[in-house]
Amino acid sequence: MSEKIIGVVAALIRDDSGRMLVVRKRGTEAFMQPGGKRDVGEDDLAALEREISEELGCRMVPGSAQALGQFNSVAANEPGWRVQASVYAVKVDGAIAPQAEIAEAIWINPTAPEAIVLAPLTRDHVLPLAAHGFSL
Repeated sequence: MSEKIIGVVAALIRDDSGRMLVVRKRGTEAFMQPGGKRDVGEDDLAALEREISEELGCRMVPGSAQALGQFNSVAANEPGWRVQASVYAVKVDGAIAPQAEIAEAIWINPTAPEAIVLAPLTRDHVLPLAAHGFSL
């Protein structure tokens, strides 16, 4: 039986002190990277721009996206599914304010994350990248 895969884009957003932004969707427990599924006809960067605007109420700085890689992980909110994520480090402009389906957005220290539930993609792939000092 083949795996059920959800293709997504995800953003690693860091602040000036090196913390990384994670979000939690309404009705869920796990914090994860901002991002989501591509709409029909969207490439990765167009999807990231749209998702950042929709979820965070700010905008991605043009030309700031740097590809970090493709990662496969257990989906946090869809039992029986996996995510295939294209992860990008990006800079944002404007105040970050949870929008749409986002219940909460917090900054965490990637070398000493708080006692919160992290999505497998964030915990196993993005957090180690951020903890090893990756930044733009």
